[in-house]
Amino acid sequence: MRNVVLTAAMVAASLTAGLASPGPASAAGQGPSFTFALLGDTPYGEAQEAAFPRLVKDVNAARDVRLVLHAGDVKSGSTSCEDAHLTATKELYQTFDDPFVLTPGDNDWTDCHRVAAGGFLPTERLQAMRRIFYPVAGRTIGGHPMKVETQARDREHSDYVENTRFTEKRVVFATAHVVGSANGLAPWNELPGGDRPELRLAEYEARKAAALDWIDGTFDAAERTHAPGVLLMLQAEPTASDGFTEIRERIVERSRAYGKPVLLVHGDEHVQEAEPNYAGVPNLTRLETFGDTASQWLRVTVKPKSPTVFSWEQRTVPAA
Repeated sequence: MRNVVLTAAMVAASLTAGLASPGPASAAGQGPSFTFALLGDTPYGEAQEAAFPRLVKDVNAARDVRLVLHAGDVKSGSTSCEDAHLTATKELYQTFDDPFVLTPGDNDWTDCHRVAAGGFLPTERLQAMRRIFYPVAGRTIGGHPMKVETQARDREHSDYVENTRFTEKRVVFATAHVVGSANGLAPWNELPGGDRPELRLAEYEARKAAALDWIDGTFDAAERTHAPGVLLMLQAEPTASDGFTEIRERIVERSRAYGKPVLLVHGDEHVQEAEPNYAGVPNLTRLETFGDTASQWLRVTVKPKSPTVFSWEQRTVPAA
């Protein structure tokens, strides 16, 4: 099944099965909780950039929120990839009171070959993305940065400062650099002189290898520490298609073996939805956040002693 929106009946079924499910956690006596804001694919264009401070204000006003996660695409695919635009967006993210965790999206670098985005060489823009949004390896951005584990400490994958991991309430959180546009395999055909297939494929293979190792390391850490759950954030859903096959198979394999709740978070498609029993794995739930909006976000709560571990609710930013 490709896209499944959770209905009330499915919520009840997932609660019975002990899966992640939407809606506020209501069971008493389940120990301390941890709440974060989940965004993605925002801000897109001048109107959303102008509205974004209201979203920040709404998130900052939620006193139980302790972290902001952004599932990639800091801009639309038709706006400029130049440093000035990326830096201005980073400064918007800095206005969140809490640590801000970001995984890159395809609009942020691999789609920058598009004429409308400036006709940049994507690999050059990837380096700019890292320089601007990950200025200190092992530290987030945001109003109160926090320390995170980074793959940049791995000699074999030292370029991948954006692949991060941390633990909160014993639950293991990780980001893996997996993007839309067929995970970067889509041709860079708007570059002057056309595509650069050798460079594009080399970048894809290296990034895929890093992501697979990071996913394995995340589940290894969860198993070693007896973590009650795992949250894995990518930019794009790892569909059963070119560019995603090995990533999807690894997530499915490791989630099934892990046996406890796994929440696979992503953006890219701009449709907020959830899919329990993802890829036929009972303990794996896919959660897509809102996209192409600066007026909605997800409030996600982690209760490590709950059988579901993860729950969430939709939030709408009050009108000005």
